Amino acid sequence: MENQAQYRGSGASTTTNSMRPGTPESRSSPFNDEITPAPRANPFSTPYTSRPASSFGSSSAVRPPASRYFHSRRVRKGEVEQPWRSKKDPKEKWVTIIPLIGMLIGFGIAGFLVYDGISSVVQHTYCEVLNDDFSGGINTAVWTKEAEVGGFGNGQFEQTTLTDENVFVQDGKLVIKPTLQDASLIESNNVINLTADGTCSSPVLKNCVSVTNLTAGTIIQPVKSGRISTKAGATIKYGRVEVTARLPSGDWLWPAIWMLPVNETYGPWPLSGEIDIVEGRGNNHTYQQGGNNIVSSALHWGPDPANDAWWRTNVKRSALHTTYAAGENTFGLEWSQKYLFTYINTKLLQVLYTNFDEPLWKRGNFPLSDSNGTRLVDVWSQTGREQTPFDQEFYLILNVAVGGTNGWFEDGQSGKPWFDTSTTAKNDFWAARDQWYPTWQAKGAGQMEVSSVKMWKQCDGDEGN
Repeated sequence: MENQAQYRGSGASTTTNSMRPGTPESRSSPFNDEITPAPRANPFSTPYTSRPASSFGSSSAVRPPASRYFHSRRVRKGEVEQPWRSKKDPKEKWVTIIPLIGMLIGFGIAGFLVYDGISSVVQHTYCEVLNDDFSGGINTAVWTKEAEVGGFGNGQFEQTTLTDENVFVQDGKLVIKPTLQDASLIESNNVINLTADGTCSSPVLKNCVSVTNLTAGTIIQPVKSGRISTKAGATIKYGRVEVTARLPSGDWLWPAIWMLPVNETYGPWPLSGEIDIVEGRGNNHTYQQGGNNIVSSALHWGPDPANDAWWRTNVKRSALHTTYAAGENTFGLEWSQKYLFTYINTKLLQVLYTNFDEPLWKRGNFPLSDSNGTRLVDVWSQTGREQTPFDQEFYLILNVAVGGTNGWFEDGQSGKPWFDTSTTAKNDFWAARDQWYPTWQAKGAGQMEVSSVKMWKQCDGDEGN
């Protein structure tokens, strides 16, 4: 007993054979084992776990007691009563029925909304206008090569030609390929005059004539390229367009698939509108503005070039883990009286979507006058159509432009070798050809390849509006 008291005083939990029968320490275990419950620990003693092992010495009398283990046993069937299982509450079934009814109602509402949305969209009938895979070469009844030096006022650095050097069919694909200008035309005073032989595609003189003047530091277009259109053979007013093409790679290349009105019904550009299905840049993905991994779609519309509202209808689309120069994509357009949208490969991957739900003049919020104080006249709303000027015949254009001074390539970005405001911009670009021309020369890199062009017009009786 003396040892027992000593152990209890020190927080130990042990028993001896001298314990009297009937005491709590001698009660049998409910699990029929020989382990007896430990006495209550002394709250003022030092916990064993807080003492180093060396502090216990070699005497077993002062060592911590052996670890206790948790014992479990299986509860046998019938040992625990479960009265709730003997009789079920009749209301319990509603716990299952009510959620199922809610789910059925939810599916029904969702199905109705989907049906209502689909049925409310006007389903147009389309008639084929053009389906060209270039297997028979360039169909001159449809396609027209265009020769100019003006670049549509963008200050581009290419001269578009009528020769097979820049636009041709190879391996069943239409190829538009930029090439270097004849150096002799740049290194000495020369004049390109496309009106002399009647080949110029533009009635504007500055789009047909270019001059090299070494004294002034100006040169003719340093690059030749191609532009081809369907103006003569395939036009649509509302409908669809799909062009399957691989865009080029190469610094300062500017590929475009776009549309212009057959007639300037409402006035000169951009009063009569422009539809850019896709535009890109040939530079690689490190280019600050986005290279051949990004394309954009836009509409151009406004009372004059200074008030072009293209920024209100302009959207970019990045390629997913690839580039638009790595392989072919289908660039599409769907256009009706109520909407216009562009897409890539599938209508589900839309780029630009524009609703014609209010007059475009109102949407543009244009000023009352231009910078010269001339009043800007609304020539669109008088038609009574909210989609004006996109309510007339348009034709398709495919081209690869180079450079330019309109800001498509921003000054100071990624080593751009010219400034838009410089009078010697073309000369500066030509002087840097050892930097950019090698990026065009990898096999197929510096050219746009077109596999097919398809055009449909809306032919369900609404195309006249």
